[in-house]
Amino acid sequence: MDGTKIYISAEIPFNLAHPMTSNNENTRFYQDRSKELAAQATNLSYLTENISLLRDVIRFHENRYYVMNDPLVSDAEFDQLYKALEKTEAANPQLITTDSPTQRVGPGMTKQFKTVQHLVPMLSLENSYDAADLLEWDRKARELAGLEQLAYCVEPKFDGASISLVYENDLFSRGATRGDGVEGEDITLNLKQIKSIPLSAAFSKYGIQQAEIRGEVLINKQNFQQFNEQLLEQNLPPLANPRNAASGSLRLKDARMVGKRNLEAFIYHIAYLNVTTTHKEIPSHSKSLEMLWELGFRSPVHEKKVFNGIQGVIDFCKDFEAKRDELPYEIDGLVIKVNELALQEKLGMTTHHPRWAIAFKFKARQSTSKLLQVGYQVGRTGSVTPVAKIQPVPIGGVTVASISLHNQDFIREKDIRIGDTLLVERAGDVIPYIVKSFPELRDGSETAIVFPSACPVCNTALVKTEDEAVWRCPNDGCDAQVVERMIHFTSKDAMDIRGLGDAIIRKFHELGWLKDIPSIYNLPLDELRKMEGFGAKSVTNISEAIEKSKTQPLYRLINALGIRYVGETTAKTLAQAVSHLLDLATMDKESLQKIDDVGVKVAESIQQYFSNPSNVDMLKKLEAAGLQLQSVHQPPVDGNLKGKSFLFTGTLYKMKRSEAEALVEANGGKILSGVSSKLDFLIVGEDAGSKLEKAKKIASIQILDEDGFIKLIH
Repeated sequence: MDGTKIYISAEIPFNLAHPMTSNNENTRFYQDRSKELAAQATNLSYLTENISLLRDVIRFHENRYYVMNDPLVSDAEFDQLYKALEKTEAANPQLITTDSPTQRVGPGMTKQFKTVQHLVPMLSLENSYDAADLLEWDRKARELAGLEQLAYCVEPKFDGASISLVYENDLFSRGATRGDGVEGEDITLNLKQIKSIPLSAAFSKYGIQQAEIRGEVLINKQNFQQFNEQLLEQNLPPLANPRNAASGSLRLKDARMVGKRNLEAFIYHIAYLNVTTTHKEIPSHSKSLEMLWELGFRSPVHEKKVFNGIQGVIDFCKDFEAKRDELPYEIDGLVIKVNELALQEKLGMTTHHPRWAIAFKFKARQSTSKLLQVGYQVGRTGSVTPVAKIQPVPIGGVTVASISLHNQDFIREKDIRIGDTLLVERAGDVIPYIVKSFPELRDGSETAIVFPSACPVCNTALVKTEDEAVWRCPNDGCDAQVVERMIHFTSKDAMDIRGLGDAIIRKFHELGWLKDIPSIYNLPLDELRKMEGFGAKSVTNISEAIEKSKTQPLYRLINALGIRYVGETTAKTLAQAVSHLLDLATMDKESLQKIDDVGVKVAESIQQYFSNPSNVDMLKKLEAAGLQLQSVHQPPVDGNLKGKSFLFTGTLYKMKRSEAEALVEANGGKILSGVSSKLDFLIVGEDAGSKLEKAKKIASIQILDEDGFIKLIH
């Protein structure tokens, strides 16, 4: 074995086809043909007659996906076409051509970095979507192996950017993108900025001189959200999903900028080894993940599961799909691999994919639909949000018919028109998002979206400040704002009046029972008992919840009022700064800014709220109804953090953030909501965001990690 090369295998989500011209006429033609072919996906006779067209359509979409980085269909829609071609060729092997998308790893990529050849090609994975697909794949694998049962290793199918890493004599020597599967782009310098990729790894202790390993670069959900917030602060459009953020980051020309994106790399596969005579055998894929973990790579060793037989795999796939949103990063399925490496060698591969592995794809989270019309919603602060009404489309197991268009600038930047075909995504936070429109599919019947100049509910002229992208209705008495304020007031983090949910508040408002926040405390319970669907027990529960809310601490009431820029943390600070809530009505901006955690913007918002006579009158009515407007000042805790202020950023692993904040308060410290000169300590967890960068610029702030914080507490 001395100096020999051991081929283990490789994998990647898609196959590439020849690039082709993509003008508007071609685009509309291929989009129309895509729909026709998809509608006939189970009609083998039709597909056989149109197999050349089917290949051309797939090549067109591969070009949009891989070369132009501008897909026209969702992954699920592409997979449907690809599987139709596979089925047609399997039934008609005489029709298979050497240039079919199923017979090659295709060419083409954007030339921005030096091109390098992979030591082993990065092949695609066969896809499955249900138990029947997995059972059939298992049957074929067992037949080829000559065994009645196989052991399988199951791991997440990461939804990021695929990479290939080469290590020589224990040093990271080269990193590349997937590219066309045979060649990729050399992004070594950029990959060196990712801290989860070690610059050296002790492969030599396993007798390995050279190794090519495969993985996925990701940006976790929290960092993705923080990154989008930074873009919005710079008046830049947010990115659609973490996958695009990761992929785009790897292609940045300035490697230093990559280091600021907080990327992560999961390494899940050993593709190639060059070993010595004293090398240690790796018996299984699961053991190879353990080896990678021991060498310092972030392999999915803790996420993997090994099963004897396919039924355990099927049960696990069904259960895991329901839990996918609990992960801190995006996945779009699970990968099932024959665990024993010797059997992987025996099973081999086709020209397209290994026979020993298959991907179980979760329900699609992207799809295309048509924009039918635009409606407008008014929030509790008067913000007017455009809402797209689209042709209902199933995405991720949920039928989506309405999607927020955010604001007028979003519509302009995305170039969205009524009648447009849209690419819609439902990401990990389950909120639908419009990724883009397809101007090239327009036929001339589309119309521009005209943003209203008056409130769609009360007809008051809308206003917009220079520093905001949002149009607002300035009428506090607007029915829509009144309802939304009541919904916020009763919510769990505010006054927590259980039993008064969104739908019930809207219903009671229509009946005239709830006209404003004080009317909650005069709800006609006798009338409520007469209503169908409200039994004695439910009415009693609502009554008790209303009474209980009267004893909520002052900070909850402040939070419940929905004052702009005042959240729970700031509400706690304000409650401790006054003796009575209406004291805030007598304070000017300068006095308010002397309160910890209150800056210019927050002070202006508080002053504006309390300068409105109707708000002051409402608070007096609430006090008359029995609510607590007096501040019950807690005596200062004489702990070792007395007089010190804290803020947390990033992910803590030894405790929840709420537990850490409670520890601070229990030891006499205070929690602030933002970075300022008033902050004493910033506690930094993993994947810290922009707060860390701001804190570094203020010399008086001490920055500690989680262990340093625990040491400080004790």
